[in-house]
Amino acid sequence: MTVTAVDVHDVRFPTAAAGDGSDAINRGDYSATYVELHTDAGVTGAGFTFTNGRGNEITCAAVRALAHHVTGRTVAEIFADPVAFWRSLTADVQLRWLGPEKGVIHMATGALVNAVWDLRAKLAGKPMWRLLAELPTDELVASVDFRHITDALTPDEAGAILDKGLVGLDDRLAALTRDGFPSYTTSVGWLGYPDDKVRALTRAAYAQGWRAMKMKVGGAPADDLRRARIIRSEIGPDALLMMDANQVWDVDEAITNMAALAEVDPYWIEEPTHADDILGHARIARAVTDLTGGRCRVATGEVAANRVIFKQLLQAEAIGVMQIDACRVGGVNEVLAEILLAAKFGVPVCPHAGGVGLCEYVQHLAVFDHLRVGTSLDGRMVEYVDHLHEHFTDPVRTRHGRYLLPEAPGYSATMKPESIATYRFPDGPVWR
Repeated sequence: MTVTAVDVHDVRFPTAAAGDGSDAINRGDYSATYVELHTDAGVTGAGFTFTNGRGNEITCAAVRALAHHVTGRTVAEIFADPVAFWRSLTADVQLRWLGPEKGVIHMATGALVNAVWDLRAKLAGKPMWRLLAELPTDELVASVDFRHITDALTPDEAGAILDKGLVGLDDRLAALTRDGFPSYTTSVGWLGYPDDKVRALTRAAYAQGWRAMKMKVGGAPADDLRRARIIRSEIGPDALLMMDANQVWDVDEAITNMAALAEVDPYWIEEPTHADDILGHARIARAVTDLTGGRCRVATGEVAANRVIFKQLLQAEAIGVMQIDACRVGGVNEVLAEILLAAKFGVPVCPHAGGVGLCEYVQHLAVFDHLRVGTSLDGRMVEYVDHLHEHFTDPVRTRHGRYLLPEAPGYSATMKPESIATYRFPDGPVWR
């Protein structure tokens, strides 16, 4: 089967007006650079990367610039040497200059790589999580580019982790099939929501079974504490309350603000400072441990550019929770490296989701992690945001605050044609 053409769609949803997704630094229209890989057998691979509105056209252009590395290749050829294929995108001898392995070029790489994996899973007739969980160890290891991370994780170490993950896999799968995968919701606490809406959404989410919720912080400190008290009063002392500052604080500012917010017993503080500040995160992590007696930890990763940043966060003991993102980095291959790094360092993975389709993506990654890598559910949760699922042919399903296992073949990335047509920018009816 050969990839004969790559189509790219600029799809944008007008979410900014309602404050959906609003935080201390972002207020945008949830958007997707949506990719379709057409084949001579009629099967289409779907992938995307998430953006926040303006600039989505730039990511679309980057996908088009990289598409020639995919067009004309067979699926068998790509997966016979997956690292060589991955490097053809990440190490393009001219486009690499615009990264390397970060930003728009890397996100475009992720869209194409994820589409290729979606195609493979569809051809195998399996949901992505099952395809990955059932792959032999040597194939999984061969899919990871270990360049620049062997000082933290070697191929042999990765293989040993994956082999160990085969023990008890069937029991873990049976439990997930029965109970679903733990989750938390961010839909209650966007920064642009008024207090009454925060209270009402929190109360409704608790009634629906959610026992872990996240709020945005990074506004005026008094406002942050007031809103946190509202949520805590609604969920009681036993449910988990996470906080997300979206990188807006300086290091000292983060420590000062968390000293006040410790009153409401936060489970983690997410992105407390600049995403690239490894040592800053490490200092904040030590401080919040002292402030809360170890009850709060630092979480980050949704805009971590690549596996090397994650390597350093782990080596510096800067995070207690790794938040992988399905398409900020270079797709499934790089996420595999990050999940394995987290296991090596004993840090739980709680994927970042929300936006357009990120929930659809990361449910597969979290399930694979539990089945073959991390094996424990202790401290593991997948983010859930109740937006835009209706635009996908295989949307996420939840019950009592837990994700249910995807069943359809593929990566749950396929968008409905009518949604693409309606929300395509700038000529879709919504934008005219």
